[in-house]
Amino acid sequence: MQNALPHQQPLPQLNVLSGKGVQMRTFHLTWLTFFFCFFGWFGIAPLMPLVREQLHLDKSQVGNIVIASVSATILARLLMGKLCDTIGPRLAYTSLLVVGAVPVLLIGLSHSYESFLLFRFAIGIIGASFVITQFHTSMMFAPNIVGTANAVAGGWGNLGGGIANMVMPLVAATFVSLGYVDKANSWRYAMLVPGVILLVMACLYYRYTQDTPRGNYADIERTAAAKKAGTFGLALRDYRTWLLALAYGACFGIEITVDNVAATYFVDNYQATLVLAGVLAGIFGGMNVFARALGGIVADRAGRAYGMQGKWLLLSGMLVFEGIGIAFFSLAPSLTLAITAMVLFALFLKMANGATYSIVPFVNRQAIGSVSGIVGAGGNLGAMLVGFLFKSKEISYSTAFLYIGFGVAAVGALVLLVRLVAKESAAEAPAVALAGA
Repeated sequence: MQNALPHQQPLPQLNVLSGKGVQMRTFHLTWLTFFFCFFGWFGIAPLMPLVREQLHLDKSQVGNIVIASVSATILARLLMGKLCDTIGPRLAYTSLLVVGAVPVLLIGLSHSYESFLLFRFAIGIIGASFVITQFHTSMMFAPNIVGTANAVAGGWGNLGGGIANMVMPLVAATFVSLGYVDKANSWRYAMLVPGVILLVMACLYYRYTQDTPRGNYADIERTAAAKKAGTFGLALRDYRTWLLALAYGACFGIEITVDNVAATYFVDNYQATLVLAGVLAGIFGGMNVFARALGGIVADRAGRAYGMQGKWLLLSGMLVFEGIGIAFFSLAPSLTLAITAMVLFALFLKMANGATYSIVPFVNRQAIGSVSGIVGAGGNLGAMLVGFLFKSKEISYSTAFLYIGFGVAAVGALVLLVRLVAKESAAEAPAVALAGA
């Protein structure tokens, strides 16, 4: 692979229709790879009614599986954030794709609750792809546009979860129609598709991307600060890292929870068919095509007009409205009203995702990967904690969503309170240069 020319710098604008230059080539490969990671991560979610029936799973066991699917991601995101700061995003992503493809390919071998739980847990490491995506995009774009670039890449990548809800039931049905397998076992064959795709993306990512606009880590001179092993400690010591992790748990953590349970929720509560439930769950994920990007765009404009405090206040408001929308969703008496409420809270949720990662690159420019990893892990920790609501035999799915709505609104209010009393830091200035620039 030819490295970029030494004079290349992070781009000051985002032209999504362009594929020229290492920055835009990396941008498109990054979001596309992230898309297929989410497709593989949540590929089994819309097929859970089939799995539940064949493996004779009860509500508590399904809840444990939901929790397992996001648990491994917590540690994986922390690790990948650190690896991005040390070995670079190109090698980190390639390794993750190869390792993550294995449990996706093999989950079809499960014939018991225990084995399925272990495979679902292992698949969760693919969720760490998000951290690398956000880090790599931060390396390629200038500070005035990095929030928008991160949000577009993240949103288009997250779209993979929604598309998986729509497509995977059809993939399973295709195997049945071709006579390869009966309906009960169709989920086993369907999961081979995302597994193979992940291996293909590993080859493409290694071949056609590089770590920074100036080249790969191994080929360029990096500053002593960028090479230091203390980047993780720098991220841990900044209260903004933890506040963003909490906020991300209240938006992205809820998103992946909904990706996991939405199809089952529509089947059980509104008697929707498996295909219809998958389509409805896909609508929720499909809003990532514009909503997360919209959050990043609005946040960048708020930052230019009002500084970093404007971004923080915007994030707080989005979380409050998200929580209110989730509460209405939980109380919807009909499928039509449930869909309406879902679309409304999904808009604020995904915009909050974008707003969160418009702030991340400015917390500490010497530890972008570590900050990104901790904040990303916060999202999965939030998903794991709310997962316990869905496994409880005493709490219905509707009641669980009501509790979540109240909790998310409370987090939004807390973010507002903390930022109103916190002093601005010089590191938050919107004109600061990013690491690797």
